Amino acid sequence: MKRTPLLPLLLITLLVLAFTTEMTNAQTNSSPASLRQMAQDYYNWRDRNYPVDSSNEGLHTWDNRITDYSLASVMSRRQHIKDLLARVNSMQTTSWQKDDRIDWLLFRAELERVAFFDRVLNFEATNPQVYVDECTNAIFSLLKKEYDAPRTRALSATARLKQMPALLEEGKKNLTKPVRLYAQLAIEAARSIDSLFQDSLMTLARASSPAERDDLVKARDAALSSIHGFADWLEGRLQGMVAFAPMGEENYNYLLKHVYLLPLNAEQVEMLGQAELARYRALESLLPDPTLADPNPARSKSIPKDQEAFLKAYEQRQAEMISFLRDNNLVTLPSYLGTFYIRQLPEAFKPTSPGGFMNPPGRYDKDSSGFYFIPTYNPQSKNFYIRAAIEDPRPILGHEGIPGHFLQLSIANHLMDEIRRQHSNGIFVEGWALYCEEMLMRTGLYPLNSASQGQILRLSRYRAARIGVDVNLHTGRWTFEQAVKYFMEAGGLDREAAEGEAAGAASSPTQKIYYIVGKWQIMRLLGRYRDRQGANFRLGGFHDELISHGSLPVSVLEWIMLDDPSSLEQALH
Repeated sequence: MKRTPLLPLLLITLLVLAFTTEMTNAQTNSSPASLRQMAQDYYNWRDRNYPVDSSNEGLHTWDNRITDYSLASVMSRRQHIKDLLARVNSMQTTSWQKDDRIDWLLFRAELERVAFFDRVLNFEATNPQVYVDECTNAIFSLLKKEYDAPRTRALSATARLKQMPALLEEGKKNLTKPVRLYAQLAIEAARSIDSLFQDSLMTLARASSPAERDDLVKARDAALSSIHGFADWLEGRLQGMVAFAPMGEENYNYLLKHVYLLPLNAEQVEMLGQAELARYRALESLLPDPTLADPNPARSKSIPKDQEAFLKAYEQRQAEMISFLRDNNLVTLPSYLGTFYIRQLPEAFKPTSPGGFMNPPGRYDKDSSGFYFIPTYNPQSKNFYIRAAIEDPRPILGHEGIPGHFLQLSIANHLMDEIRRQHSNGIFVEGWALYCEEMLMRTGLYPLNSASQGQILRLSRYRAARIGVDVNLHTGRWTFEQAVKYFMEAGGLDREAAEGEAAGAASSPTQKIYYIVGKWQIMRLLGRYRDRQGANFRLGGFHDELISHGSLPVSVLEWIMLDDPSSLEQALH
């Protein structure tokens, strides 16, 4: 018998062992436990690398730092996301249990979102708002809640302020192809930042020593000088900057499918917007007095005398709404639910948030309270949101507060499954809040044919108009000015609000489709859920179950609540 040479035999043995080890590692790395560890490592990495976002979410470990936007760090973060996404995509999950596979899909979608914005939009190179927003939020995140002693927060602010000049210099290096529209918004925000730094911030300095206060003031003045200098630098280059460029339909559809797990493409989303716009314009017209849809403070029984009275009136109406929800068993309010406050919108946020914005409790917050920031009170204002708030703030409160964002996000923060707790599908979040507006009307909160009811119709009308703007702007069919005009003509907005809405649409692709698309999905799920429940159906029960799972895509919720994965499968193929 011929002997097999020893060296080839040894090589074969080593190859078999290596292959076996590789297969074992692949199986180990494809387990639900490895997915969860991978996800937790990612959350830790993200929180450490984006310290200002961490502060916003109530994690104050790195309050003395801002994000490193040196080109090397930007590219390193992008590569990390790319590598991690490749690892997640390589996991073999077909044999996993349903809940584990859902978590895999959710984590993958989260990574797809970050990778998409890095690859397609490249905001560090195109959007100066990245750097102005970092400066604004670096301070705002330390002020919005009294999570620690004022002196401690003041010291953190001083440390962050000292890093801002270098950050803005890095921004100048990174902005190799700035977009003119984004630069204009960044300039406006930078020019409006003084009150945040000079007034709001200095409230923290009361407990500081004279030396600490002097250090804060010196750092603040240097930061402000750099921020204004950055605005000057941008202004001097505006004429040579590129115009806003759409991402294109292929990229838009990729975002819908891979990030939002949405079973619709851009064309279908745009058609949904047209259908809903036609419906709500017609419903306005069917009111006995169609002008009820256009808020008018003159119809109000009492007009607040000043900003303080305006804010208090807002909060009092929220208490009425909570009683209505409880009396009608429309939703269960958990015992851990905190207080929802109404605050004035800082000037720096007005360019892209003309109607204000909601600031919920963060994922890591020990304080369960939340805020809604509303524009500065002015009874003569032409701003839609101010006029609506004076006449009746309840429709907007239903969206921003309870049962809308504040309730839903507070519940999401208490989930035990970390991947689901961390996931935030904007289409569901905004869809739920918009659904709440109409749900409260349909269940009897507002008198029939009232201005409140008219406001609900107008709010849905202009959310429907948002879809046409977002899809057509980012697929390249419309210019920015066409978007503004559409908001005014189709949405019924004044020019100030329309320009702010269009600017927000351009700066945050797909964000404007969230509302109507999410509401439509929830309404569709409600009808199917009721059919399945039959005589056992209870509206409050549907609401409780729907928001008990966190801020998940509705296609995933259909799989959870109806055991029907067909919408999700449609999105994935």
